Amino acid sequence: MTSAADPVVEVDDLTVRYGAAVALDGVALRLHAGEMVAIIGPNGAGKSTLVNAICGLLKPAAGRIAVRGRTALVPEGRQLFAPLSVDDNLRLGAWRRRDRDTSQVYHLLPELVPLRHRRAGLLSGGEQQMVAFGRALMARPDVLVIDEMSLGLAPLIIDTLAGHLRRRHAADGLAVLLIEQNARLALDLCTRGYVLEAGRVVAEGTSAELADSPAVADAYLGAA
Repeated sequence: MTSAADPVVEVDDLTVRYGAAVALDGVALRLHAGEMVAIIGPNGAGKSTLVNAICGLLKPAAGRIAVRGRTALVPEGRQLFAPLSVDDNLRLGAWRRRDRDTSQVYHLLPELVPLRHRRAGLLSGGEQQMVAFGRALMARPDVLVIDEMSLGLAPLIIDTLAGHLRRRHAADGLAVLLIEQNARLALDLCTRGYVLEAGRVVAEGTSAELADSPAVADAYLGAA
């Protein structure tokens, strides 16, 4: 039995291997309802491996993962169905639901309204990221996992996406796990964070604590 105090995502002593290579080594984290938590770290740190394990796409070698509630993923690289329209891509996010009405997504992301009949493969990177975000919201998740939201996008587009995410979180208390190489963006959006390096959690704390850490600042925030 779970209670309201239980984390919606709970990871304990998680180990994931690719053959003989260890991608995650004893990772632990918590995400509670209504929280926005960041996972930051360099390329190859194991961030996407952690995402895939939490979402059930990878089988751990050891450890425990508990996810309480409906989870939706905004994957790295968007992974849209390029020949299909924006509207059809959105509907695929609700494939387990009878209600596939996309009007709520267009209300949340009005930039997609004039694009709804356009093929997804013809969109810009920022437009595709909005579709991937909307597709995840179609599942009406309790937990939204976002893998590299800012990857390859212009600062103005990143600001727009961050604004949409803030409003969605404020509106319904959606729990968000944000995996992001842009540490400044991640710590600005989230209240807590974990630093992942070489498959291990090397630091954790509030966003303010991590931003004030000389080691974190020097490595990820461009401090002198």
